[in-house]
Amino acid sequence: MSPNADPTTAPAADHRKGPRRRGAELENAILMAALEELSETGYAALTMERVASRARTGKAALYRRWPGRAELVMDACRLAGLASIEPPDTGALRSDVIDLMRQIAAKVASPVGGILRGLLAEMTRDPEFAKLVRESVHTVGPAALRGILERAAERGEIEPRILTSRRATVATDLLRNEFLLFGAPVADDVITDIVDDVYLPLILHPAPKRTDGSDGP
Repeated sequence: MSPNADPTTAPAADHRKGPRRRGAELENAILMAALEELSETGYAALTMERVASRARTGKAALYRRWPGRAELVMDACRLAGLASIEPPDTGALRSDVIDLMRQIAAKVASPVGGILRGLLAEMTRDPEFAKLVRESVHTVGPAALRGILERAAERGEIEPRILTSRRATVATDLLRNEFLLFGAPVADDVITDIVDDVYLPLILHPAPKRTDGSDGP
């Protein structure tokens, strides 16, 4: 460039230049770019164009793999471990539930926690996106909790009907609300309070069945 040239008129750099990537290497670069965009701008401002630019590739490479940004974001979240929980099996209901709640709390307190908060907020504005999040990410905690309850029922700690009751997911529901209202980290005493003061009394001593044969609230 000439020393007298106006730098504001210089052509923009082509971020796609560089070693050609294919397959898993390119896909991983795209997913990492999506995570970075989510962290910096949130889901509402994320576009396929911005992700492609950050990943130094073309939009066509994204659309060959994902029909839209929602599906791309779900795969990025899986890469980040948002949908990864190690189901505890300590042999006792209380310790299993507390272990699970601590895992979830650690997840939302990690760098990906801000991404999760943004996704949960977006769910209130976009019903189709909400359905996708529930199927891909949001069901992980409740699904692990159901496994805990199934084993507890087999051991005789709870009645089998609890598994199909709305009470089954109260623990993870309260933890999610704590995170949304007060942020992370969620204190350990909050977790034990939820389990000992609310959840266990609710499922260990359930209300009697209604006269119409349905379960209590």
